[in-house]
Parts: sequence; C-alpha cells; structure tokens
Amino acid sequence: MSLPKQQAALDISYTDDERVVRAAATEDYSTHVVPHSWRSGRWSLASARWALFSAMFWLYVAVASADAVGTPNTLIGMALTVVTYGAVNSVLSRYAARTGLTVALLSRRLFGLLGSALAPLIFAATAVYYAVFEGSVIAVAFQKYFGGELKLWYLAVVIYALPLVIGGVRIWLDRLNGVLLPFYVAGLIAAVVATTVRQGYPENWLSSAASSSALPGWLTAYLIYMGVWIMMMFTFDYARFGKVEDQRFHSTVTFGWVFYVFTFAVNGLIGIYLLRAWDISGSETGVIDAFINALGFVGVLVIFVSQTRINTANYYLASSNLEAFGSRVLRLHPPRVVWVGVAGVIAYLLMLTDVLSYLLVALAWQGVFITAWVAIAMTHIFLHRSDAEIPEFRPGRLPALTAGALAWIVASGIGIALTVQTASAVAAELAPVITVVLAVAGYALAERYGASTLQARGNDPRDEVDDAWEARIRCHVCDLSYVAIEMDRDPSAGGAAICSACAENSSEMLRAVEVETTVAADRAPG
Repeated sequence: MSLPKQQAALDISYTDDERVVRAAATEDYSTHVVPHSWRSGRWSLASARWALFSAMFWLYVAVASADAVGTPNTLIGMALTVVTYGAVNSVLSRYAARTGLTVALLSRRLFGLLGSALAPLIFAATAVYYAVFEGSVIAVAFQKYFGGELKLWYLAVVIYALPLVIGGVRIWLDRLNGVLLPFYVAGLIAAVVATTVRQGYPENWLSSAASSSALPGWLTAYLIYMGVWIMMMFTFDYARFGKVEDQRFHSTVTFGWVFYVFTFAVNGLIGIYLLRAWDISGSETGVIDAFINALGFVGVLVIFVSQTRINTANYYLASSNLEAFGSRVLRLHPPRVVWVGVAGVIAYLLMLTDVLSYLLVALAWQGVFITAWVAIAMTHIFLHRSDAEIPEFRPGRLPALTAGALAWIVASGIGIALTVQTASAVAAELAPVITVVLAVAGYALAERYGASTLQARGNDPRDEVDDAWEARIRCHVCDLSYVAIEMDRDPSAGGAAICSACAENSSEMLRAVEVETTVAADRAPG
C-alpha cells in the first residue's frame, strides 16, 4: 500500500488505545464509532435496553387511548403499533450494529455537517422531557404516601438518578437494569392480583365504549402511539453496541416485536385493567393511585423501581446527545458526566414549572421532527443498501447542508402546522402520517435529483489499511487512536490523520477541504 509523498504517514495499530478504553467506561464513544471490541453481549445489551419496558408512561398512554376511542379500538391500534415498531426497529437496529453510528453521526450523512446539529438537540430535549414526566411520577408517589413538599421530592428524585447513569451501557447500565427487571415484573403481577382480590374482576374492562371521532377509533389509537417514535432513536443509540453476529436476536428480542409486545401490549393491558378495576380516570396520576391503592408501600417501591429503570435510559441518552450537540455547536468538550449534570439541572427546573401544561405540546412538536427523521433514515437505508457496512459520515467528506436537510425541515414544518391548526380536526390527527409521506418523498427526490452529498476526495485512510474495523489510527489532534472507519486525512496538516470528532470541530481542516475539492474540480476534464 503506497502513499503519495506529500501525505503524512499513518500511525497504525491493531489493539485498542488504553486511554480511549478507560474513557469509554463513562463516555461510551458518544462522539465516535463504537468499535467491535466495545460491543456488548446479547443479554447485557438486552438488559440495558429493556429499561424502557418499565415506564409508567406506557400504562398511562394505553388508558388515555382507551378513554378516547374505547378499549377494543385501542387493542387494534396497539397490535398494529407492535407490528410497525417491530419492523422499523428491526431495520434500524441491524443498521446501527453494522455501522456503530449514533443518531448524531448518521444525521451527518442525512443532513450534512450543519444540518445534523438539530437531531441530537431534539433527541436530548425529548429524553429530558420524558425524564421530567417519569421523575414527576416518583415524586408524586412519594408525596402521596409520605407527605412533604413536592419541590423537595422533585429535587430528591433528580439527585438520586444522576449518579446511576455516569457509567456506560456496557459497564454499568446493563447490570443495574438486569437486577431491577424482576422486581418490576413481580410488582406488575402483584398489582393485578391485589387489585382483583380487593376490587373483584372488572367485567367491562375490555369493552369500554368509544367516543365519536372523525377517524376510525383504531386509527386514532395507532396515531397516538406514533407520537412516541422517539423509541426509534433510542433503538439506534443502543443498538450500536450490539455485536454483528447478534443482529437476529437483537432485531427480534432486544429491539423488535418481542420488546414491543411487552412494552406496549402487556403494560397497556395492565394499565387499563388496574384503572378500570379501581374506577380511576386516565390522568397522569391515575396509575400512581392504582398502584398505591393495590399495594400500599410496596406499590410505592414498584413505582420507584419502574422509574429508576426508565430514567437511567432517559438521562443516559439525554447526556450523550447533549454532549454531541455541545461538541458540534457550542464547541464545548467536557466529559459526559458533566452533561449528565446539565440534563439533571434542566429536568429539575422544568419540574418546578407547570410542566404538564406545555409538556404534551412540546412533545407533539418534537415528535413531528422525530417522525420525519425516522422516515428519512429508513428511506436512506433503503436507497443506500450498498454502503450499509461503511457509510460516509466523516466531516471532511460531507457538505455543510444537503437537500435532505431541506426535506426534513419542510416535512416537519408542514407537520407542525397541521398539528396546531384548528380548521380541520382530521388533518391535525393525520399530521404524523402526512409528515412521514412528505419526508419519504422529499428525501427520495433530494437523493435522486439533488447535488451529490459526498465530497470528491482521495487519500482515504480506510483504503490504506487491511481491515478498517480492526486497524486503529492515531489522530494528530487529540493523540488518541480510533478505528480506521472514522479516520480521515487533514489537508491543513499535511494530510495527517484526524478522528471524526476532532475533524468536526476543526475549521482549519474544513476550509482546507473546500480548497482541495475546488482545485480537484477545476482540474477535472470537461
């Protein structure tokens, strides 16, 4: 393998940089590709991911849907949701495992270097909002049972949660959630049994009547669950830790239909059963009341376990995406533990406001952006099946903005406009579906007729090693070695190697790349 004389030699090794490994214990390669050596075992990753199974939100959303459209329609919508989520997450989880990319890194490929900055911000904000909701559930449960000032309970639930997410998925979160999972499952069973013993079997819990609606009730229920497509982004940032050989297991059990049968269907049915048995309306605190009525102090413990598990996921993903956003936009590079603290402070401040008055509106708006992102990601994966192993995401080989960014913004803008308008209730309800159609069509057209999304550059370190996944190359900026998959050459430093994270923040390199590509275009024949 020969190199042009003007290019600096690569410092190549075939073992992990010990400094990178030490940092990964808490950083989890938040702004880098996850190498094969840092992938988790199948049950380890499943344990970490299944933290999302235990959210009280899943019980609440099923009850809210049943109150709106009736239980039979909710069950139909729930079944269709499980099929949809299972299929989409199967594709996303396989792609993430093959590529090792985060949502932020894939967004570079979809939207360009500047356009990609919005994705981790929306992801982080949504994760914080869910942490606020789930944290409020614990705080309200504690106040109902023990009394005291709610603001102090808010502070307590934030403070105790933050240290639990300092460790990464592979080192800590898998173990914590693996230990707590049986307690949550036992708590669900105990709540159902205790409720039945005390209240008797609610004869009509599966047959509540539907209210009148412009759309079929089952479709309305399906659209309600479309509001939580953030789970697709959660899948992507977790699935990057999966081993390639475990793709089939993870696409079925960890991220696929098995997970959603339990998360949506089992949780949802239990939520409907409990609240119908206790004759409680489907409010944000109704689920709390049902557990405390059924189990007393044990019910409080079940809620505590449930919310501890789900908030490890919320705060972990909020911090990792805040880190990605801070690195790209704010040019701040503190370790992830600092961003854990930032996420906690934001969550607590939101809890002090009348958060429920605007939380659902904020989630609806962000949900439109997320729905469009998922649609575009799926379209990209379908259109670029040939680069599924090694997609291009390096800053020096992508434009600042792509036509895909325009497709994302336009589809999301129309989706939000449909959501907030009051002239047509049908259009407002169908906004998620319309957003998906517009995003898919817009991105497909952008890919077909738009300018190339890749910079025409040679001298690729990926081509200069025998195996781009096994070779590590030292970065001339941070002096750390990362897999060759993410390494590039820096024309502002004589072609020295540079990692993806450093390249993203190197204005000198990006200017030099512009000059390099312009000169190459001028020299091209014709």
